[in-house]
Amino acid sequence: MKDQARESARTRRLHDRAFKDDMVAQSLVPGASVAAIAMKGGINANLLFKWRREHVRAKDAVAPAGATLLPVCVIADAAVAPSPPPTATASRGARPGVIELEFAGAQLRLRGGVDEAMLSSVLRALRRSE
Repeated sequence: MKDQARESARTRRLHDRAFKDDMVAQSLVPGASVAAIAMKGGINANLLFKWRREHVRAKDAVAPAGATLLPVCVIADAAVAPSPPPTATASRGARPGVIELEFAGAQLRLRGGVDEAMLSSVLRALRRSE
């Protein structure tokens, strides 16, 4: 009977926010082993997974997923400089025009034919720099 009473009096360990944040940050590194990080920190891996879920939910609550509204500036047709005519070297899928993006704190303006592969590379680089 004494053993049962002693077990019921046991309380949960309380971990401070800095410890939780550190453990979650370590576990979110690509290729990191959640089980190894939890073991090193002296906690159960399931608890670390719970903290990770809470972290993701809190992050989503601050920056909701879905569409992001961007500022748009409408310019009259007369104010836009005409784009140069497409050259014979432009790829078949390229269309003349102007594309303006504000992304990751940078402004990107593309005129004329746009190479899709190059645009993809630039956008990936901007996304990594966030």
